[in-house]
Amino acid sequence: MTKEQLIQKAKDARELSYSPYSNFKVGAAVLTKDGKVFLGANIENSAYSMCMCAERNALYHAYMNGYKKEDIAALALCADTEEPCSPCGACRQVISELMLPDAPIYMSNLKGAVKETNAVELLPFAFSPKDLNK
Repeated sequence: MTKEQLIQKAKDARELSYSPYSNFKVGAAVLTKDGKVFLGANIENSAYSMCMCAERNALYHAYMNGYKKEDIAALALCADTEEPCSPCGACRQVISELMLPDAPIYMSNLKGAVKETNAVELLPFAFSPKDLNK
């Protein structure tokens, strides 16, 4: 699957968003090394702390189907933003643990702008399981 096809999957996932409070729809798509794609969209709740971002939704979906970080080939996300949509801090932390450090992350918007990055660039000083082994 090409980068463009994965971004299109993220755009498609965006339409599944439940975002009645912010009206800010985000879609994500995780590609596994064996070619499977897992979608995620942001899901809001009136108790805002109960909301779930698209990126975490897609990654958790892959993990719930038996995939691990070594199996994840790439992640794409898309929103209606001026610049390519960037993951929030919580998603950056989850990405840093559930994806390989150099796996590509394609941040995009509806206008076709794309920025490629990876987990290390998104969160260079991530808290990790190593920090728990003191």
